Amino acid sequence: MRWEDGERGGNIEDRRGIRPGVRAGGGIGLGGVAILLIGYFVFGIDPSTLVNVVQQDGGSYTQDAGRQGAPTDASGKFVDVILTSTTRVWTGLLKPTGKPYRQPQPLVLYTQATGTGCGMGQSAMGPFYCPSDERIYIDLDFFNELSSRFGAPGDFAKAYVIAHEVGHHVQKVLGTAAKVQAAQQRAGSKAQANRYSVALELQADCYAGVWASNAQAASNGAIVIDRRDLDDGLRAANAIGDDTLQKQTQGQVVPDSFTHGTSAQRMQWLHQGFDSGDPAACNTFSGL
Repeated sequence: MRWEDGERGGNIEDRRGIRPGVRAGGGIGLGGVAILLIGYFVFGIDPSTLVNVVQQDGGSYTQDAGRQGAPTDASGKFVDVILTSTTRVWTGLLKPTGKPYRQPQPLVLYTQATGTGCGMGQSAMGPFYCPSDERIYIDLDFFNELSSRFGAPGDFAKAYVIAHEVGHHVQKVLGTAAKVQAAQQRAGSKAQANRYSVALELQADCYAGVWASNAQAASNGAIVIDRRDLDDGLRAANAIGDDTLQKQTQGQVVPDSFTHGTSAQRMQWLHQGFDSGDPAACNTFSGL
C-alpha cells in the first residue's frame, strides 16, 4: 500500500499521554475493565454500550483536550492520511444521494484511557466509533496487537480498521444506525437483536472495502491499494470474526451471541465492497 504522499487534513485530536481526570463517585475499576475485555473480544459487544453499562454509578470525570491538527509522527500521519481519504471518498459517493457526507468530529488518538461521549474509553476495547459525539477513538497500540496477536500485519490491515469505524459514521449520516437501533428494540429476542448488529458490522466492513476501491481515484493516485494489500485486510477480517475469537477465548462457538459476524462473513463483505466500489452493493440487511 502506498500512502505517504496522501493528503493530510488534520482532523485529529492527539490526547496521547493525557490521562482522564479522577472520577468522582466511582469509575471503571478492574472489574469494569474485565467486563470490557470479555464483552469486546469474546462477544463482540459494541464498546459504547459496554462503557455505559459499567458506568451506571453516575460518577463523573474530566478530560483535558489534546492538540488538534496534523500529527507529525509516522503513525499519526498514517491515521491522518487514511481519515482524510475516507472523507474525500465518502463526500463524492454520497453527493448524488441527497444526504451529503459530513466528516466526523476530530478522531482521537489516546493512550490507555480517555473520556468519550459514550463514557470512559479503554484501550482494551480496541478502536471504536462513538455515535454520541461522532468521534473515532484509537489507541495506536492496537495496531501492534493487530500484527502480533491477530497475525494481520501491513498498512492496509490498519487502514481497514480505520475505514470500518468511518463506515459506522456513514451509517449514522445515512440514518441506517438509527433504523437498526429501532429494529433491535422491537426484536423479540436477544439473538434476533444480535442479527441486526451483525448486519450493521458487516456493512461497515463492506464500506471499508468501498473506500479502498475508490481511494486511488479520489487521491489522484497519491494512495494506491492493490489486491496484495487487500489480502492484508482479509487476514485482519479473518482474525477478528466472532467465531474465531470465541474459539480462541472460550473454546466454543455460540452463534446466537455473534454481533460482528463470522470470519468468513467479514472477509466476504470486505471483498465485496472492494470489488464493487459501490455502497449500494453493501445491503447486508437483506433477509432480516
